[in-house]
Amino acid sequence: MRWNRYRHCAMVALALMLFFSSGLSRAQDSDSTLRNRLVLPELIQEVLARNPELVATRKQWEVATSRITQAGSLDDPILSVQLWNFPQSFNATRSDNSIFGLSQSLPFPGKRTLKSDVASRSADMTEQLVRAKERELVARLKQAYYDLFLAQKAVQIHHEQVELLRQFVEIANAKFRAGKGSQADVLKAQVELSLLFQHRPVLEQRRETAEAKLNTLLDRTLTSPLGLAQEPSQLSLDQPIDDLHRLALNDRPEIKAAELDVQRNEQSHALAERQYYPDFNVAFQRFQNYQANDGFGAYVAMSIPFAFWTKPKYDAGVQEAAAAVAVARAQQHTAENMTRFQINDLLAKLRATDQVATLYRTTILPQAEQSLEAARVGYRAGKAGFLDLIDTQRAWRGFQLEYFTALVDRQHRLAELEQVVGIALDRQS
Repeated sequence: MRWNRYRHCAMVALALMLFFSSGLSRAQDSDSTLRNRLVLPELIQEVLARNPELVATRKQWEVATSRITQAGSLDDPILSVQLWNFPQSFNATRSDNSIFGLSQSLPFPGKRTLKSDVASRSADMTEQLVRAKERELVARLKQAYYDLFLAQKAVQIHHEQVELLRQFVEIANAKFRAGKGSQADVLKAQVELSLLFQHRPVLEQRRETAEAKLNTLLDRTLTSPLGLAQEPSQLSLDQPIDDLHRLALNDRPEIKAAELDVQRNEQSHALAERQYYPDFNVAFQRFQNYQANDGFGAYVAMSIPFAFWTKPKYDAGVQEAAAAVAVARAQQHTAENMTRFQINDLLAKLRATDQVATLYRTTILPQAEQSLEAARVGYRAGKAGFLDLIDTQRAWRGFQLEYFTALVDRQHRLAELEQVVGIALDRQS
């Protein structure tokens, strides 16, 4: 009676396991056939065309460009009408003098050009912010893409482990029926299988989160279907570090923006010094006189910025502009130093993760696979315990996940390095 009850439980558990594992396998096969593979270069083009952050930054560039013409334009001309000595009856047509004038303010030569140059440098800085945002989005997209790959790979490894445990249950049941194994081995396999099923919702949630993050960058709905991300290649990075420094210092948008900020503040300093020179106002007038001859008139007015009671404010303006130039130069130098540090730091991290991934691929994973196969053969032959088989299976699964995690971490560092340097170092992108 007790034997039959154990046997019945084992058969029910085996049937449930086969049902779930076959259902998962069919779902996986259906998924992979219905969805196309995600191609990273195509996604990069899409994010550069559709991402709303980038669209907003480009509009800011348009705004800054439109300010160049405004900064270099003259003030509006002024049309004036003056009525003098009209009678107490307030009859404007009987005034002794009517003066119609048109005046225009004219800044000292060179001021308009400097204002236009300052606005132009600001627009150029905004353009570099657009380039920087493009590089940032490409780096974020690559990281999200490989996060999705890792999440999908974790689900795939989970399905493979379910299939592997199914084989272990079959082996345990076969040995149990032959009287060479114990019911405990069958139950241990079932418990291990239940633990795998317990992990499945977490893995699915991570995959959904990775898909939503990628869809957000692409300006799609969060639940838009995505294909399978491709496994990253592990090509060696051969560029000397001095070449990476040179590329970054020549092409990085943040460095160019810092250089333009220095130029803009130098032009603002020149404009502040030009404020010591007077501005002018010219006017042309038409006189209409009551019961007298009409005539024309003109006048020229000039500001006096060098008066002793107004000069201090211009002195302060020049000092402020000079300090701003010093600040901009210091910030440029800081940006260059930080760029060199980021390249050194990211390159060291990239090489470290590269070595870890290579070690897993060439040594740890092959050895773990051989150990798993040896444990399976040993258990069949009765030379190894079932716990050894389960422990070896867990280690194999863990090593696989650690390898792909190291591979994805390498791609994260590579994406950050590409953002700093400004060129694609990964042939896949």
